[in-house]
Amino acid sequence: MKRFKYIPGIALLIAMLPALAKAQTPAEPLKISRLKGNCYVYTTYGTMGDGSRFPSNSMYIVTRKGVVMIDVPWDSTQLVPLLDSIQQRHGKKVIACIATHFHEDRTMGLTALAARGVKTYSTAQTLELCRQKKAEKATYVIPDNTVLRYGDRAVDVFYPGAGHTTDNIVVWVPEDKVLYGGCFIKGTDAGDLGNLSDAKPYAWRNSMLKLKSRFPQPAVIVPGHGALDAVHNACDYTLELIKAYEEKHPRKGD
Repeated sequence: MKRFKYIPGIALLIAMLPALAKAQTPAEPLKISRLKGNCYVYTTYGTMGDGSRFPSNSMYIVTRKGVVMIDVPWDSTQLVPLLDSIQQRHGKKVIACIATHFHEDRTMGLTALAARGVKTYSTAQTLELCRQKKAEKATYVIPDNTVLRYGDRAVDVFYPGAGHTTDNIVVWVPEDKVLYGGCFIKGTDAGDLGNLSDAKPYAWRNSMLKLKSRFPQPAVIVPGHGALDAVHNACDYTLELIKAYEEKHPRKGD
């Protein structure tokens, strides 16, 4: 795929208009918190069908080469404030962004980032689903399982299998022992598995067990939505929710 060139001024504003039209009104303050080491979580809010606000967690990693974003703000009006905050706080620019699946809370803003010269990445599965759903797309394709190196930090991309969606990936930062699960991992305040419109709930258990085997002892786990609970293991909690779903919705023939 070819690389987008920097688009200054008005072209950047035009590139952002579709995302801005979908953003919540009014915007809520951007929340940024340090997780561990060089990893930070930022939380924005999306508007649900009933008008309620729902939090979305995304992450960024500060490296010697620059800052790597994992996913985007759900509220795209917070994209520029996020980039400005990163520059002010760390004295570095965002150089890359990895989308962990095709839903808009992970992709809305990729076009604007590319217009600013940020390299945007997704797997081939995610790219194809973005095309089918007419969602914003990343510029570059990465393998389902790969390690990207940015100076002093590795970004380990891993595809555990289908769960929340067929294309969901997770990101592991080994230097800081931070596991970013995105929507594949549920927050420990979740009451159920959430949005299952594109999910594979009966595959989710095996995918989660595969993830736990690959990264058995994370210091921090970041779910796509909800609480960052340092006491309870969000992977184990997600397995509990999967079990509850399976008991309530037994697969036909089982």
